[in-house]
Formats: sequence, C-alpha cells, structure tokens
Amino acid sequence: MSNNNSSNKAVVPEAKGALNRFKYEVANELGVPLTDGYNGNLTSKQNGSVGGYMVKKMIEAQERQMSGNGSTQQF
Repeated sequence: MSNNNSSNKAVVPEAKGALNRFKYEVANELGVPLTDGYNGNLTSKQNGSVGGYMVKKMIEAQERQMSGNGSTQQF
C-alpha cells in the first residue's frame, strides 16, 4: 500500500516556524547543542530525545486543553 504523504511535509504549513522555534527551545532545555543547519555531529539519542520531548510536551498541552484546564502553550 502506497502513502502519498511525506513524513517531512507539514500538515499545517503555517505552523512550521513555530514548530522550529519549539524544537530549539526543547533542545536548549535538554542541553542538546542543536544548531541552525547541519547537525550530523549529534547522536541519534540526542536527536531522538528532542523529538520525543517535543511530542510529550505537545500531548501534555493538548490534554490540558481538552480537560478545560487553564492555559494552552503556543508552539
């Protein structure tokens, strides 16, 4: 079965800038030296921790929003 959606294609292109800022914010929190451009010097574990923590924070924000519990975080 073929899937025409690319995993790198943004579903909401307008969110790209905010997600990019969020990525650097999370990397900074985790102490991962993410730079603009090539990051081939980073390990898979470092890169994976950034992506994983981003997902965790987005899920937490969505859960708070769904529960009607206060503020929502902008990414």
